[in-house]
Amino acid sequence: MKERIQQVVELEKEAQAVNEAAAQEAEQLLIQAEKEARALLEKNRADAQVEARALVSRTSVDAESERVLATAEESSKQSEALAMSNFERAVAYVLNRVMGKE
Repeated sequence: MKERIQQVVELEKEAQAVNEAAAQEAEQLLIQAEKEARALLEKNRADAQVEARALVSRTSVDAESERVLATAEESSKQSEALAMSNFERAVAYVLNRVMGKE
């Protein structure tokens, strides 16, 4: 009988040790999962910031391109108007020369 009680006591100690080891492992797994989750969040945040910067950069480049294009178009229109004015004066000059007025 005493031997049987001793076996039960030993089994309870083993069960206690297994339970404590499982609890400790569960705690370690939780800590590891939290670390991995934080690392994943940081990586996703960094990736999102890089993507956001790229989008802003592309948007800025697009806006700058549109501004440069608009300026170039305006300059082209002014040059065309000036050229037409000079053309009309040149035609008038040639006609006057041909007709002997100058």
